[in-house]
Amino acid sequence: MLDALVKKNNGFLKTADAVMAGVSGSYIGEYVRDRELERVAHGLYMSPDAWDDGMYVIQVRYPAAVFSHETASYLLNLADREPAQYAVTLKAGTNATGLTKEGIKVYKIKESLFEIGITETLSPAGHTVRVYNSERTICDLVRSRKNVEIQDLQAAIKTYVRNKKKNIPQLMRYAKLFSVESIIRRYLEVLL
Repeated sequence: MLDALVKKNNGFLKTADAVMAGVSGSYIGEYVRDRELERVAHGLYMSPDAWDDGMYVIQVRYPAAVFSHETASYLLNLADREPAQYAVTLKAGTNATGLTKEGIKVYKIKESLFEIGITETLSPAGHTVRVYNSERTICDLVRSRKNVEIQDLQAAIKTYVRNKKKNIPQLMRYAKLFSVESIIRRYLEVLL
């Protein structure tokens, strides 16, 4: 059963998944030692032949975090390169000390706007992670344009506009909520 869990999870074993499947903690420990799994976070182990997945480890360690900004842009194929530093968004008031110590860029937003646009996608190594959708990501990049490389912002908007799945009405609804409507409208007037 544990082998199946590891296989299903691309070489990772979450203790919580094993316990939910009815496996005892002592047997999980024995399994981890026998299979020489590496502990990568509290309650998360990686098999020796698995691809390292920093995004998945962050998601497991900080389940409240949502990948955003340049990281979301990369995950949603709005960027052509992986960001030098991962970026996540948390609800305002959430402790982010652990994330910032790990070199992760943390943005905070009021609770009423936090849930808008949350979706799931696959990390480059094939694990499901939470991320903001394309429309929310464009709004986040525009809102934080002083902290974002201008070429990353422009590339994301250009790629978004060329995408057949773009949803301009939703983008404009989000832009109004995040107070960037006029800036996004100017970009769209130039690109559309």
